[in-house]
Amino acid sequence: MEQRSLNQTKQLVYAALGIALVFICTVFVNVRLPVAANGGLIHLGNVPLFIIAILYGRWLGALAGGIGMALFDVVGGWFLWAPFTLIIVGLMGYTVGAICEKNQTLTAYVLALVVACIIKVVGYYGAEAIIYGNWLIPMTSIPGNLIQIGVASVIVLPVVLKLRKHSAIFTWAGSR
Repeated sequence: MEQRSLNQTKQLVYAALGIALVFICTVFVNVRLPVAANGGLIHLGNVPLFIIAILYGRWLGALAGGIGMALFDVVGGWFLWAPFTLIIVGLMGYTVGAICEKNQTLTAYVLALVVACIIKVVGYYGAEAIIYGNWLIPMTSIPGNLIQIGVASVIVLPVVLKLRKHSAIFTWAGSR
């Protein structure tokens, strides 16, 4: 019974740390774009999101990404975006984690990040179309979303490959 309680505590702590890391990297490392309808935003919140999803799996990836970035939307004045972000980014984290849980290779990581990019582009295109009531305006956000995932991927891949060499510190009951 004590071991189960310890594992649940570790999971809760990892989730909280993941949410905090995603939130902090989204808040403090971002650039607003002057092009898209809403100005657009490029941030590094995807970096900890992808690292957490790859190393700890689908559920922590979904929680850290979805809640961390939705919290940024609420605190940063992007209230209308928060529900969309919770779903879209949560799905990105879940998908990256699901692909990488059983396939811990560079090919799987790249595939997972490509799928996450597709989810982001399609998800936010749909969200913007709903919010603005226009199916043309969201096209201006696609380049920013591609840049955001591209930059995150360039950072994440070498970091994860290096961290994977120390996989003993990244395992806990229930993750793999």
